[in-house]
Amino acid sequence: MRYLGGYAACFIVIVALDALWLGLIAKPLYQQGIGHLMALKFNVAVALLFYALFALGLMIFAVVPHQETIGWSKTLTAAALFGFFAYATYDLTNLATLRDWPVGVSLLDMAWGTLVSTVSAAAAKGAMQQFEIS
Repeated sequence: MRYLGGYAACFIVIVALDALWLGLIAKPLYQQGIGHLMALKFNVAVALLFYALFALGLMIFAVVPHQETIGWSKTLTAAALFGFFAYATYDLTNLATLRDWPVGVSLLDMAWGTLVSTVSAAAAKGAMQQFEIS
């Protein structure tokens, strides 16, 4: 139950934060920079698949390896690096292959990936610690 609780917390937090980010906060910036590339209709199934896999990656590479660590710094550092490298892979590939892909969008997106990964992994570790207490 501990791992399932951690995964659920990670998944819920990343979906909620990304919905807020993409739906309200950064939407105008993305619309301005890459609006010509954006789909008219959001594909919910593919988005949920991404979040399910990304949360699993955070659990495997950041949360679970450091679950016994008393402090949080190793978990949060691993999560930040996971998010940075995952988002950088996407954004730098777009910069290399797509015409008129804005550098600013890539930098913003990589920063967001780093932050949302760190917060989501913190939620996962916190949930796992709660299962230890119960």
